[in-house]
Amino acid sequence: NTQISGQGLDINKMDVDVLEQIHQMGGLQLVMPQAFAETDCGALADTGRTVVEFNLTGESVELPIMGGKTYNAMTFNGQVPGPTLRVTQGDVVQMTLVIPADEVTGHGNDMHASQMSAGNFDSVNPGETSQYCYIAESAGVFKYHCSGVHLAGMDQHVL
Repeated sequence: NTQISGQGLDINKMDVDVLEQIHQMGGLQLVMPQAFAETDCGALADTGRTVVEFNLTGESVELPIMGGKTYNAMTFNGQVPGPTLRVTQGDVVQMTLVIPADEVTGHGNDMHASQMSAGNFDSVNPGETSQYCYIAESAGVFKYHCSGVHLAGMDQHVL
């Protein structure tokens, strides 16, 4: 369920001697990084890591654009782009997404820094709240946006 692309091994194209050498050395053990192995907020809170909480509200608002016109935008906390969220590598990110009951559509949240697929975040319907956690394993600058896995207007959410 990650967005990280990997490289596959075609066993039919490998030298039989290489496979035997790997076997002789005890084989290969694939280890899942902790960021992918655990996403339960309660379990991650007990790891001793710093927990950084982010509360976002998904709401549709009318924003001004050039020429004196307006655009009906799907926002996080009423702004586009959404607020900048800062953590230190190794922190636990605890994201809470609230959708007000009077909101016209569901929203979601796809955090690219989590390196998990948008399917983990799904959509949150009006009047609902959703929370998820992950460990900020990868350093860098990452975007986040409405995941909209089950949302009809996905293009409008992201754009």
